[in-house]
Amino acid sequence: MALIQPSGMKKNVIHISETGLTMLEDKTIILGVCGGIAAYKAVELLRLLTKAGADVHVIMTRAALEFITPLTFQTLSSNPVHTELFNLIAEREIGHISLADRADLFIVAPATANVIGKIAYGIADDILTTTVMATKAPLLFAPAMNVNMYTNPIYQENEEKLRRLGYLFEAPVCGSLACGWEGQGKLAAPETIFESAVMALTEKDLSGQTIMITAGPTREEIDPVRYISNHSSGKMGYALARAARLRGAQVLLISGPTALAAPAGVQFITITSAVEMRSEVMAHVAECDVVIKAAAVADYRPLTRNSTKIKKSTDSTKMELVKNPDILCELGKMVSGLNPRPFLVGFAAETDALIENAAKKLHEKNLDMIVANDVSQTDAGFNVDTNRAVLFFKDGSSCDCGLMTKDQLAGAILDHVVAHLAEQ
Repeated sequence: MALIQPSGMKKNVIHISETGLTMLEDKTIILGVCGGIAAYKAVELLRLLTKAGADVHVIMTRAALEFITPLTFQTLSSNPVHTELFNLIAEREIGHISLADRADLFIVAPATANVIGKIAYGIADDILTTTVMATKAPLLFAPAMNVNMYTNPIYQENEEKLRRLGYLFEAPVCGSLACGWEGQGKLAAPETIFESAVMALTEKDLSGQTIMITAGPTREEIDPVRYISNHSSGKMGYALARAARLRGAQVLLISGPTALAAPAGVQFITITSAVEMRSEVMAHVAECDVVIKAAAVADYRPLTRNSTKIKKSTDSTKMELVKNPDILCELGKMVSGLNPRPFLVGFAAETDALIENAAKKLHEKNLDMIVANDVSQTDAGFNVDTNRAVLFFKDGSSCDCGLMTKDQLAGAILDHVVAHLAEQ
């Protein structure tokens, strides 16, 4: 990472994380697969884990072998699949103990009522239950079963016991079950289980912090059909909300219109116009420890909004625009009067004079940090999954993050937020 040194800024090299929070490099995950029709979904979960960099070792119960072959898991994981208790692995260690010791996280998906019941009562009679008993790693169950089995008081008591002991659960979802019943019992989506796995492995260094994040564009209506807006997709703000939630923060996401689904576990407020965004931001800022303004708010709006569609009648037309409220500037003035003062982060989407414009905005709007990026580049800014950002700080330091995914940049930004909160 290169340090950018604009005039008037002191030299202070800051190191940032090289990997984003979605990456699982250097993590060893044990994936236990039980017998059930949902076993095929474990293949997609395995793909997500390995794609994120995890070293995944699969354990299959005998019943799981009836639904899917070990070769599928072995091909995708590039590791031998474990199916028998009394086998020694290549390094001549006892197999289940070796796996248990190596694990950073243990996932059982799908987890059957049978296996959950055995573990709840300390029964270890196969490779999966024995390895579970021997591990000290966090354990995440993703149950899948018939709805009547799931709601059975005996099963519910077993799950509640394991929850009290600190085991994690990703609840099944409602839908049509393979047995013909309708109800709760379908295995959660692999993407949902993956998200819970990442959360289980993420340091909770923002626990106890409340973070407000704004995202997406605003739309300023001309008439019922047309509006003024910009190219913001909301991806950066949503990545920040997801990353902050994974790190233990209470997250409020205020979003303009986007095509993105709200990240799980965040408080989500939708707005359309800049005036609406200002209203929501100001209503909640006093509750927040950190405010990150990643939204691309329209600078102007039409002076009047036509109640009916404007008809095309001439070759040209004129429209009078008025300035929208400068939410970030208003926040910068407001937070100075709050005790404690929220840590305020702004964004600067520039097409030229990046360093000068960002440094000016940081000072004029009384920010603690600003994330500046050149949106004229094809691999950064709007509607792409990557970004190139330079971070500037109130103390005069700065850091060039280089090309990153937006998830990775979200992690880097929050690294700095954590560091500066610790200093305060």
